[in-house]
Amino acid sequence: MPDEASPADPPAPDDVLTALGPRLRALRRARGTTLRRLSAATGISVSTLSRLESGRREPTLRHLLPLARHFRVPLDELVGSRTGDPRVHPRPFVRHGQTWIPLTPHLGGLHAYKQILPAPATPRPARPEQGSHEGHEWLYVLSGRLLLALGDHDLVLTAGESAEFDTRVPHGVANAGDHPVEWIALYGAQGERVHERVRPKEN
Repeated sequence: MPDEASPADPPAPDDVLTALGPRLRALRRARGTTLRRLSAATGISVSTLSRLESGRREPTLRHLLPLARHFRVPLDELVGSRTGDPRVHPRPFVRHGQTWIPLTPHLGGLHAYKQILPAPATPRPARPEQGSHEGHEWLYVLSGRLLLALGDHDLVLTAGESAEFDTRVPHGVANAGDHPVEWIALYGAQGERVHERVRPKEN
Protein backbone atom coordinates (compact mmCIF):
# COMPACT_ATOMS: atom_id res chain seq x y z
CA MET A 1 0.00 0.00 0.00
CA PRO A 2 1.52 3.36 -0.94
CA ASP A 3 2.47 5.74 1.81
CA GLU A 4 0.01 8.57 2.41
CA ALA A 5 1.28 12.08 2.98
CA SER A 6 0.86 13.22 6.58
CA PRO A 7 -0.65 16.64 7.37
CA ALA A 8 2.85 17.82 8.28
CA ASP A 9 4.32 16.99 4.88
CA PRO A 10 5.23 20.15 2.95
CA PRO A 11 3.19 20.80 -0.20
CA ALA A 12 4.85 19.94 -3.50
CA PRO A 13 6.50 22.91 -5.24
CA ASP A 14 4.19 22.55 -8.25
CA ASP A 15 1.15 22.64 -5.99
CA VAL A 16 2.43 25.79 -4.28
CA LEU A 17 2.95 27.55 -7.62
CA THR A 18 -0.44 26.43 -8.95
CA ALA A 19 -2.25 27.79 -5.90
CA LEU A 20 -0.24 31.01 -5.67
CA GLY A 21 -2.03 32.93 -8.45
CA PRO A 22 -5.54 32.45 -7.04
CA ARG A 23 -4.17 33.15 -3.55
CA LEU A 24 -2.67 36.47 -4.67
CA ARG A 25 -5.89 37.45 -6.43
CA ALA A 26 -8.04 36.54 -3.40
CA LEU A 27 -5.74 38.47 -1.07
CA ARG A 28 -5.78 41.56 -3.27
CA ARG A 29 -9.57 41.48 -3.59
CA ALA A 30 -10.01 40.88 0.14
CA ARG A 31 -8.02 44.06 0.72
CA GLY A 32 -10.19 45.92 -1.80
CA THR A 33 -7.35 47.12 -3.99
CA THR A 34 -6.80 47.13 -7.74
CA LEU A 35 -3.88 45.91 -9.80
CA ARG A 36 -2.99 49.52 -10.55
CA ARG A 37 -2.87 50.54 -6.87
CA LEU A 38 -0.97 47.39 -5.96
CA SER A 39 1.52 48.15 -8.73
CA ALA A 40 2.07 51.66 -7.39
CA ALA A 41 2.59 50.32 -3.85
CA THR A 42 5.00 47.49 -4.75
CA GLY A 43 6.81 48.72 -7.86
CA ILE A 44 5.71 45.61 -9.78
CA SER A 45 4.15 46.38 -13.16
CA VAL A 46 0.43 45.84 -13.69
CA SER A 47 1.10 43.36 -16.47
CA THR A 48 3.44 41.31 -14.26
CA LEU A 49 0.92 41.29 -11.40
CA SER A 50 -1.78 40.15 -13.81
CA ARG A 51 0.41 37.31 -15.11
CA LEU A 52 1.31 36.27 -11.56
CA GLU A 53 -2.37 36.07 -10.61
CA SER A 54 -3.28 34.09 -13.72
CA GLY A 55 -0.36 31.70 -13.26
CA ARG A 56 1.26 32.72 -16.54
CA ARG A 57 4.42 33.92 -14.78
CA GLU A 58 6.48 32.12 -12.17
CA PRO A 59 7.18 34.40 -9.18
CA THR A 60 10.62 35.21 -7.83
CA LEU A 61 11.66 36.67 -4.50
CA ARG A 62 11.82 40.05 -6.24
CA HIS A 63 8.03 39.75 -6.65
CA LEU A 64 7.11 37.94 -3.45
CA LEU A 65 9.00 40.07 -0.93
CA PRO A 66 7.32 43.41 -1.78
CA LEU A 67 3.92 41.67 -1.97
CA ALA A 68 4.37 40.07 1.45
CA ARG A 69 5.56 43.41 2.87
CA HIS A 70 2.60 45.28 1.37
CA PHE A 71 0.00 42.79 2.61
CA ARG A 72 1.78 42.42 5.97
CA VAL A 73 1.88 38.62 5.83
CA PRO A 74 4.82 36.24 6.35
CA LEU A 75 6.32 34.95 3.13
CA ASP A 76 5.41 31.33 3.89
CA GLU A 77 1.79 32.37 4.46
CA LEU A 78 1.72 34.28 1.19
CA VAL A 79 2.83 31.25 -0.83
CA GLY A 80 0.81 28.76 1.24
CA SER A 81 3.79 26.67 2.25
CA ARG A 82 3.06 26.27 5.96
CA THR A 83 3.18 22.68 7.09
CA GLY A 84 0.24 22.31 9.46
CA ASP A 85 1.44 24.68 12.20
CA PRO A 86 -1.77 26.51 13.23
CA ARG A 87 0.00 29.26 15.13
CA VAL A 88 -0.30 32.84 13.93
CA HIS A 89 2.92 34.85 14.07
CA PRO A 90 1.69 38.40 14.66
CA ARG A 91 3.61 41.44 13.49
CA PRO A 92 2.33 44.42 15.50
CA PHE A 93 2.11 47.75 13.76
CA VAL A 94 1.08 51.27 14.76
CA ARG A 95 -1.62 53.19 12.93
CA HIS A 96 -2.62 56.72 14.01
CA GLY A 97 -1.13 56.20 17.47
CA GLN A 98 -2.93 52.87 18.01
CA THR A 99 -1.11 49.52 18.20
CA TRP A 100 -2.66 46.68 16.20
CA ILE A 101 -1.66 43.04 16.84
CA PRO A 102 -3.01 40.65 14.16
CA LEU A 103 -4.53 37.47 15.59
CA THR A 104 -5.57 35.89 12.29
CA PRO A 105 -4.04 35.44 8.84
CA HIS A 106 -5.02 38.02 6.22
CA LEU A 107 -6.23 35.80 3.38
CA GLY A 108 -9.92 36.70 3.58
CA GLY A 109 -12.78 36.21 6.00
CA LEU A 110 -13.01 37.84 9.40
CA HIS A 111 -9.93 39.57 10.75
CA ALA A 112 -9.18 39.59 14.47
CA TYR A 113 -6.92 42.10 16.18
CA LYS A 114 -5.84 42.95 19.66
CA GLN A 115 -5.83 46.75 19.72
CA ILE A 116 -4.19 49.06 22.22
CA LEU A 117 -4.72 52.78 22.73
CA PRO A 118 -2.30 54.57 25.08
CA ALA A 119 -3.50 56.85 27.84
CA PRO A 120 -4.80 60.06 26.26
CA ALA A 121 -2.77 63.22 26.35
CA THR A 122 -3.87 66.26 28.32
CA PRO A 123 -6.07 67.92 27.21
CA ARG A 124 -8.05 64.96 25.94
CA PRO A 125 -8.95 64.85 22.24
CA ALA A 126 -12.51 65.61 21.18
CA ARG A 127 -15.07 62.93 20.33
CA PRO A 128 -13.51 60.45 17.87
CA GLU A 129 -14.25 60.82 14.20
CA GLN A 130 -16.74 58.26 12.96
CA GLY A 131 -16.87 56.04 9.89
CA SER A 132 -19.51 53.69 8.50
CA HIS A 133 -19.49 50.71 6.15
CA GLU A 134 -21.35 47.49 5.38
CA GLY A 135 -21.15 44.65 7.90
CA HIS A 136 -20.98 44.09 11.65
CA GLU A 137 -18.25 44.64 14.20
CA TRP A 138 -17.68 42.86 17.49
CA LEU A 139 -15.33 43.98 20.24
CA TYR A 140 -14.40 42.78 23.71
CA VAL A 141 -12.54 44.97 26.22
CA LEU A 142 -9.61 43.31 27.98
CA SER A 143 -8.52 46.21 30.20
CA GLY A 144 -9.08 49.93 30.59
CA ARG A 145 -12.06 52.04 29.50
CA LEU A 146 -13.06 52.23 25.84
CA LEU A 147 -15.28 55.00 24.51
CA LEU A 148 -17.50 53.74 21.68
CA ALA A 149 -19.09 56.66 19.84
CA LEU A 150 -21.98 54.89 18.10
CA GLY A 151 -24.26 57.21 16.18
CA ASP A 152 -25.35 59.92 18.61
CA HIS A 153 -24.56 57.80 21.67
CA ASP A 154 -21.34 57.63 23.68
CA LEU A 155 -20.86 54.30 25.45
CA VAL A 156 -18.01 53.53 27.85
CA LEU A 157 -17.07 49.84 27.94
CA THR A 158 -14.88 48.41 30.71
CA ALA A 159 -12.96 45.13 31.10
CA GLY A 160 -15.16 42.12 30.42
CA GLU A 161 -17.76 44.04 28.42
CA SER A 162 -18.40 43.47 24.73
CA ALA A 163 -20.41 45.12 21.97
CA GLU A 164 -21.69 44.10 18.56
CA PHE A 165 -23.18 46.60 16.16
CA ASP A 166 -24.21 47.27 12.59
CA THR A 167 -21.28 49.14 11.06
CA ARG A 168 -23.59 51.11 8.78
CA VAL A 169 -24.14 53.21 11.92
CA PRO A 170 -21.36 55.82 12.19
CA HIS A 171 -18.88 54.71 14.86
CA GLY A 172 -15.48 55.47 16.33
CA VAL A 173 -13.45 54.62 19.43
CA ALA A 174 -11.24 56.48 21.92
CA ASN A 175 -9.58 55.88 25.29
CA ALA A 176 -11.98 56.97 28.04
CA GLY A 177 -9.59 56.34 30.95
CA ASP A 178 -6.24 57.39 32.35
CA HIS A 179 -4.46 54.14 31.43
CA PRO A 180 -4.02 52.24 28.15
CA VAL A 181 -7.11 50.43 26.91
CA GLU A 182 -6.84 47.02 25.26
CA TRP A 183 -9.54 45.17 23.35
CA ILE A 184 -10.16 42.43 20.80
CA ALA A 185 -11.96 43.44 17.59
CA LEU A 186 -13.39 41.33 14.77
CA TYR A 187 -14.34 42.70 11.37
CA GLY A 188 -13.99 41.99 7.67
CA ALA A 189 -11.62 43.46 5.13
CA GLN A 190 -14.07 46.25 4.26
CA GLY A 191 -14.19 47.35 7.88
CA GLU A 192 -10.40 47.25 8.12
CA ARG A 193 -10.08 49.64 5.16
CA VAL A 194 -12.43 52.11 6.87
CA HIS A 195 -10.44 51.98 10.10
CA GLU A 196 -7.28 52.73 8.14
CA ARG A 197 -8.79 56.09 7.18
CA VAL A 198 -10.32 57.15 10.48
CA ARG A 199 -8.35 59.54 12.65
CA PRO A 200 -9.36 61.12 16.00
CA LYS A 201 -10.39 64.74 15.75
CA GLU A 202 -7.96 67.30 17.11
CA ASN A 203 -8.97 70.10 19.46
